[in-house]
Amino acid sequence: MNVRTEATVAVTGIGGFVGRHVALFLLRQGYDVRGTVRDLARAEEIERSIRAAGGTEGAKLSFAEADLLAEPGWVDAFTGVSCVMHTASPFPARLPANEVELIDPARDGTLRVLTAARASGVRRVVLTSSVAAVIYGAGRAPYTEDDWTDPQSPLVTPYYRSKIFAERAAWDYAADNGPDLVVVNPGMVLGPLLGREIGTSVAVVRNLLRGGYPALPKFSVPIADVRDVADAHLRAMTVADAVGERFLIAGETLSLADIASVLRRKFPAHAAKLPKFILPNWLAGLAAPFDTGLRLIVRELGHDARISNEKARRVLGWQPRTAEEAVTTSVESLIGAGLV
Repeated sequence: MNVRTEATVAVTGIGGFVGRHVALFLLRQGYDVRGTVRDLARAEEIERSIRAAGGTEGAKLSFAEADLLAEPGWVDAFTGVSCVMHTASPFPARLPANEVELIDPARDGTLRVLTAARASGVRRVVLTSSVAAVIYGAGRAPYTEDDWTDPQSPLVTPYYRSKIFAERAAWDYAADNGPDLVVVNPGMVLGPLLGREIGTSVAVVRNLLRGGYPALPKFSVPIADVRDVADAHLRAMTVADAVGERFLIAGETLSLADIASVLRRKFPAHAAKLPKFILPNWLAGLAAPFDTGLRLIVRELGHDARISNEKARRVLGWQPRTAEEAVTTSVESLIGAGLV
């Protein structure tokens, strides 16, 4: 039985993979949720997909129209809200022609959200950042929250820069103006779908199952189950000691070959399409100009991306699921939705 609360929590980007799960988690805990979308025409499908997961009957879900690229709507969206979960941010399937197409919406949109939250009297903002803002700097694995990615690093893509600049801008703004800020830095987010919104990370798993990769580059990333990411957002909102802190939210680090191995073992009917050849880094470098996916990751092949989640466990009381479960539930959802 849900415990009914008096609080309303806003979730920006509620139509995204993470945003839907954050909203679901909040509703199941008895919070009313107000989700922001660029177009209210999407609201019905988003609500249906979230409600279908069950356990949300005791709380209200409403929607407000607001765009990260524009001022109108944000203050109204946050009026009467106690906390904002800012999950909205662009994550591309391919590199943009101009990196400002990613960086400006992420940074300026984050500042727009914080400004509106302050104007509306919101007490706390939880910002969804990424391990990409942590693991490509001067530090060494396992990385901690004290580490920051160097935006000038040769490993850094425009997407990574967008996360760095958005998070840095948020910390600077909150230090000068408030409200209380907590940042969640998840790894590669996998797990069960809500509706047909799969996100870029689950798309990698889908492409593996479809035979979309003839070979596997030596790319590794910390894995986070989307349900654990949602749980971390709620803890970041409610734990007093979380204010002013960032939290790495991920468990084991898996390579693409590790993920393929899980798929081969758990879903043998799809094994024939899974690649077996490990692509040497030099060959991946030669192929990258001709492959959009490789271009996104080629500069970090072989990079040790392991992180420590000790701080999230200690301060938030957070516990992750296994990476294998995150991969497995992704595939079960993809199959159930007819997407593979």
